Amino acid sequence: YDRCINDPYLEVLESMDNKKAQRYEAVKWVLVFAIGVCTGLVGLFVDFFVRLFTQLKFRLVESSVEECSEKGCLALSLLELLGFNLTFVFLASLLVLIQPVAAGSGIPEIKCYLNGVKVPGVVRLRTVVCKAMGVLFSVAGGLFVGKEGPMIHSGAVVGAGLPQFQSISLRKIQFNFPYFRSDRDKRDFVSAGAAAGVAAAFGAPIGGTLFSLEEGSSFWNQGLTWKVLFCSMAATFTLNFFRSGIQFGSWGSFQLPGLLNFGEFKCSESDKKCHLWTAVDLGFFILMGIVGGLLGATFNCLNKRLAKYRMRNVHPKPKLVRVLESLLVSLTTTVVVFVASMVLGECRQMASTTPSGNDTLSLQDTSEDINSSIKTFFCPNETYNDMATLFFNPQESAILQLFHQDGTFSPVTLSLFFLLYFLLSCWTYGISVPSGLFVPSLLCGAAFGRLVANLLKSYIGLDHIYSGTFALIGAAAFLGGVVRMTISLTVILIESTNEITYGLPIMVTLMVAKWTGDFFNKGIYDIHVNLRGVPLLEWETEVEMDKLRASDIMEPNLTYVYPHTRIQSLVSILRTTVHHAFPVVTENRGNEREFMKGNQLISNNIKFKKSSILTRAGEQRKRSQSMKSYPSSELRNMCDEHIATEEPPEKEDLLQQMLERRYTPYPNLYPDQSPSEEWTMEERFRPLTFHGLILRSQLVTLLDRGVCYSESQSSASQPRLSHAEMSEDYPRYPDIHDLDLTLLNPRMIVDVTPYMNPSPFTVSPNTHVSQVFNLFRTMGLRHLPVVNAVGEIVGIITRHNLTHEFLQARLRQHYQTI
Repeated sequence: YDRCINDPYLEVLESMDNKKAQRYEAVKWVLVFAIGVCTGLVGLFVDFFVRLFTQLKFRLVESSVEECSEKGCLALSLLELLGFNLTFVFLASLLVLIQPVAAGSGIPEIKCYLNGVKVPGVVRLRTVVCKAMGVLFSVAGGLFVGKEGPMIHSGAVVGAGLPQFQSISLRKIQFNFPYFRSDRDKRDFVSAGAAAGVAAAFGAPIGGTLFSLEEGSSFWNQGLTWKVLFCSMAATFTLNFFRSGIQFGSWGSFQLPGLLNFGEFKCSESDKKCHLWTAVDLGFFILMGIVGGLLGATFNCLNKRLAKYRMRNVHPKPKLVRVLESLLVSLTTTVVVFVASMVLGECRQMASTTPSGNDTLSLQDTSEDINSSIKTFFCPNETYNDMATLFFNPQESAILQLFHQDGTFSPVTLSLFFLLYFLLSCWTYGISVPSGLFVPSLLCGAAFGRLVANLLKSYIGLDHIYSGTFALIGAAAFLGGVVRMTISLTVILIESTNEITYGLPIMVTLMVAKWTGDFFNKGIYDIHVNLRGVPLLEWETEVEMDKLRASDIMEPNLTYVYPHTRIQSLVSILRTTVHHAFPVVTENRGNEREFMKGNQLISNNIKFKKSSILTRAGEQRKRSQSMKSYPSSELRNMCDEHIATEEPPEKEDLLQQMLERRYTPYPNLYPDQSPSEEWTMEERFRPLTFHGLILRSQLVTLLDRGVCYSESQSSASQPRLSHAEMSEDYPRYPDIHDLDLTLLNPRMIVDVTPYMNPSPFTVSPNTHVSQVFNLFRTMGLRHLPVVNAVGEIVGIITRHNLTHEFLQARLRQHYQTI
């Protein structure tokens, strides 16, 4: 994310004035608002069709169950439910086959993206279409998944795509919109989109902003906070406006803030002993946090083993196997839900929930929802089936039942429900369908909390307990134990309940759950990031890593380019490496003699150079060999001649002639020679003076547009590209293997100096690892050159060199050398 301050960018800066800067900022605010509105509309689309399909399914199946309970044909009802669920899950799996990155919640992928790792296809238009459609079918298909996690991914895709005004899926639609053509701007919009997704899912704009800050973005600034909050507000109120109008016909009343509504927590007026929570309860909440952390750690451990099993045995097989696995999970879940509802439930007495006239509208709506979602399968009048009420409802209705239904679930039912839901949701997370984890975790935890409240009331005789509070704290404890979020999750839950007095118990419970879980393993999203081998950077390094220096962790074997390089050499470098940036260097002949005399200042980096002599020679040989594949017979002949007759190293006077002829500030040094076995020590240790950094994408763009000059001309005759032309192909620059190079003369020379970044961040070889890490992390770097006291490059540090595993390995080596 570091800006490349090259000549084309400097031209843009020169033309920038306050009026243009204000217009740029105004466009940014408009786009942030548009991202929020579009994310809210995506949430509306998902919610509307999930509600439609779920109501249709349950209405038909319930009428079938009521008929068949008398006639004894329950098997037909089960087949009917299976037909619905398997069809929906099959459609969800097919959509994931079209775009595999749409599977799961998408939060690990977005976390990686915002950390600075590009995950292929993660923010494409096709991804958001498959994600939104797929999660709609997987939730309607009765799987134990939520639609809230995928909303975060959907919001992030909207944030990445909307400001670009182009899509690879809609190539023919082209807009001339030159703004925001950089990774830095795109990252800020993705942060805003992810926050808008959380805000739409939970009706929690502040929680969404904090989620983006805590879990998502690695790089943050003050101006971004306000934009992200504005985007979250836009998403929340767009969704609220349309849902309130569609469901209640009261346009503009804003009654339904998010996809997940916890209802209002309020003691009944008849119960004078009841309190939402007391100081005594806080002790129980801490214990519930510990148990929630243990349960979360168990969930994560089981899910990790399942994920490893899938990576070994399911993913390598044909794609149809993944669909079959999804169908197997759906089949098992449906049979368990049906059998448990019919066989394991108990008939419980109806609670008398008759809200008085002065209660708020939202409380009446909640009570009506609770009463309308009660299931009476096989139970006489005035009683209902408690297991069926939990299983035979949408998950949001089941959560409301556990939060607000007064004392009407037996401990046995809650225990069985928790166990079945825990195991099935653990099995489900990771199959090839879009799936969230928030709602299943909340429902599982709510059952655990409700069970604790029942036991405390029945066996310890604590009459003041409000069961809904314990259900909420149980939900927070389990969810915190699984995902290990603290600040953002606290605020999300407070905003979802509209009850600020719950701030302290929720915060304490989440902290305890996180600390307990962290003792055993990482959060579920971090586990899945690690399983994919993504080099995610933590917030800071461990204290003992400061025993290492930059010289201990850098990569000393450099692939470099000269300021003026032949096309043949550039092509071979780009074809034989996968590096995304190359140092621009010259061989520092002036320092050679000083080095050979033993000048301490010049030769203090001898140890870094020794290790790279052989690899540098190998690099040159590899380049020379790869030139033979260049699509030009002239070059192949030239290579053959060159290898047959190896020229001696250039002399000082020849260098001077080249300098005078080309009128350039850098020596014209061409990597035409492979190091010979006969090279002297002086020639082997030729120091490399560092001048700047050039990106692969920039080099490919220069070759693609034929930016070069011939040996007989000066570099001033080379065509100049503007900043707009350099960034025209963003974000998908052409690949070196796809370029038509037959029109380019391999002996032509490219002057890279106007396009390189002459002032990148650099560090000394003696810099401590914590300093390196903080610079890399806070500045959002991809490459960090290590430069010695006299301006010679001795190595380069990338993300790979700062990962926990790499640093641990280097620390072990450090201890062995001591």
